[in-house]
Amino acid sequence: MEGHWKRKFFTVAIGQMASLIGSAAVQFALIWWIASETGSVTMMGLSGMVAFLPAALLSPAAGIAADRYSRKAICIASDLFIGAVAAAFALLLWRCALPVWTALLILFLRSVGNTFQQPAMQAMIPQFVPAEELMRVGGWNQMMTSGSFLLGPALGAALYAAFPLPVVLLTDLAGAVLASALLAAVSIPREPVRQDRERGTLRELREGLQVFLDDRALGWMIAVETLCMIFILPLSSFYPLMTSDYFRATAWHGSAVEVAYALGMMVAAWLMGSVIRPKRQMFAAYLGMLGMGAACIVCGLLPPQMWAWYVFALACGLLGAFCNVHNVPLVAYMQATIPGDRMGRAFALTALMASITMPVGLAVCTPIAERIGVHLWFLVSGVGICLLTALGMLVHARLARRK
Repeated sequence: MEGHWKRKFFTVAIGQMASLIGSAAVQFALIWWIASETGSVTMMGLSGMVAFLPAALLSPAAGIAADRYSRKAICIASDLFIGAVAAAFALLLWRCALPVWTALLILFLRSVGNTFQQPAMQAMIPQFVPAEELMRVGGWNQMMTSGSFLLGPALGAALYAAFPLPVVLLTDLAGAVLASALLAAVSIPREPVRQDRERGTLRELREGLQVFLDDRALGWMIAVETLCMIFILPLSSFYPLMTSDYFRATAWHGSAVEVAYALGMMVAAWLMGSVIRPKRQMFAAYLGMLGMGAACIVCGLLPPQMWAWYVFALACGLLGAFCNVHNVPLVAYMQATIPGDRMGRAFALTALMASITMPVGLAVCTPIAERIGVHLWFLVSGVGICLLTALGMLVHARLARRK
């Protein structure tokens, strides 16, 4: 029986990893094309914004769809949509010279597909994975996702250097077709049957929100996580500035920091999936956030000397590791405790909150970081994350005593 669900999971996961690597390669190529053609900071900022915009606009609809229709069909349709968009853009680029702004449209449309695919996939996994194995599977998933973040940009850079952009775009189509074919070949148990499928959209959204109101500990965790993300998410935009301006290091050093972060995520995901399986999942998720705050504090206290850059790279690796120490048990807890017919909306609402925190965080932290310096913003972020997490742990302990 154990091998049965494992075969299903790894069949789906191999396809999804191929799709993720192809998508990461194309994402890198499109961003690099925009940068090389325009050299515009505004265009680079817009490329980041269009990647988050669909999640902010469409996450509620994606959650409702994941609970109302076949999750397997949604995942396949979303993957094929992303691949078709890349193929259409490749054909148009091959036939005529398109303005660079059209890449923003492609990035937007690809993000639309991802917005619908993610909650459906997260809600579908508990349909064929035993509840006691969700932590292990979450670790495996995060390990493969982190690996895709490493391999995708490297593949994108190699293909972009060797082939015209239209050829690079076809890797997205190839990955999408493989992922869809493997998922189609797997038999997934039917979703929980919903009574009265024709309920209103607002009522369905309230039902998704009710999940977090009914489980007050989970609702409080998501609230604390959202506030912490305002500090954490914008830091990804500051890694290059820390390397180039603060430590006066090279682009190679900047790429090494990104690799360290992804490797940290991979190692932590492997440990959470194969070695460490905490029974108190919410407590582990809080420890992950506390670790992220501590890593940020270390980054903010470093002097502008080259030896300190190595400590900075190590701290960024720990930041990535603690990110998965937080994410893996939290996702496993949600998959094990949220009713199946509401799970898609619950995951979509968390994606919505994450998509909102990025622009809010950038709007808040950018002027402050400009005034006090990027390294001090790492320190401020770390202190803020630790204080919020400590408050969250105190409230969580009180809620646990009341049960």
